Amino acid sequence: MQRISLGLPASEAGLAEAARQLRQVLAELQRQQFDWQRWGRPAPTQTRTPAADAPAPKASPRPGPGPSSPLDHQLQAFELAFKADPARRPNPAGSRTTWTAAYRPYLRRLAQAASEGGERRLSTALLEEVLESYPAGSRSRQQCSTVLGALAQHQGLELPNDWRQRAAGYGLHRAQFRQLPSDSQILQLIELIPNPAWRLAYGLMATYGLRNHEVFFCDLSALAPGGDRVLRVLPTSKTGEHQVWPFRPEWVERFELERLGRDPALLPTVRTDLSRTTLQQAGRRVAEQFKRYAMPITPYDLRHAWAVRTIHVGLPDTVAARMMGHSVAIHTRTYHHWITRRDQQQAVDAALARHSAA
Repeated sequence: MQRISLGLPASEAGLAEAARQLRQVLAELQRQQFDWQRWGRPAPTQTRTPAADAPAPKASPRPGPGPSSPLDHQLQAFELAFKADPARRPNPAGSRTTWTAAYRPYLRRLAQAASEGGERRLSTALLEEVLESYPAGSRSRQQCSTVLGALAQHQGLELPNDWRQRAAGYGLHRAQFRQLPSDSQILQLIELIPNPAWRLAYGLMATYGLRNHEVFFCDLSALAPGGDRVLRVLPTSKTGEHQVWPFRPEWVERFELERLGRDPALLPTVRTDLSRTTLQQAGRRVAEQFKRYAMPITPYDLRHAWAVRTIHVGLPDTVAARMMGHSVAIHTRTYHHWITRRDQQQAVDAALARHSAA
């Protein structure tokens, strides 16, 4: 999806001209004659004043290490192997999203670093340079270490012994300690959403800790009267099929989520045909709506608040990680602070109980 910025004035005449050109775009699309050359690039002699909301022009990408360089071939081979992995075939949409959002950005930085340093082949030193370019303890650094580790394994390249420690930035993991909304704040913030459909989406995320796109890739039939209220996230989602329980269960009624069990179409209209869209684009719609309503939290704050809620009630980490659709290692790393507090509190309570008994 790309934006066509016409550079027209914000006037009646400009609006009329924009409508005329929109009809022209639609006609070209219907006749299968659309060409970005005519719409995406202005003529050399044409001068245009960008519209107020037009995105800034993108900088030309830095040249890579060269189409014939060994590194270029290594990255191409890695991409082909990733996409051909039999374990990813049952969920091609999730695989595409993972590659685009979680792998490609770090491999681009790798190619850029190689170009700037004159490197033409993958090396341990190059991997270390790229890893160290991210702040210690950041999620980007952790994800980068995963991607580069997979690349090194594919190429048979040995990583340093302290790679895992360096991925976290040495010492204790310094994940960002989010100032998450309290349950009472979550109940109050829904009042900022005037659209009933988006209120239901908000309620689903708050009650079930769903990812942005998972709101639209769920079997909601269990919310109908008599259902067990356990949602099934569909296999087409990012991390495949998994089941999620509500924490807090009373929020199913509070947010009127039973209505979705009878009519899932009450959710916002978002394209879910993965032959014409991606999970990332579906999820982006949620983030855009949060910004539109000037929400003081992000969609993922609702997900993190759900996870912390499960920690406080004592749900085993293995079970919570399964419901969230990620590994126990990621769960422990992400919620390190809260899990540590819970475990310490349990130890303190046990010690105090033994002392009282004595």
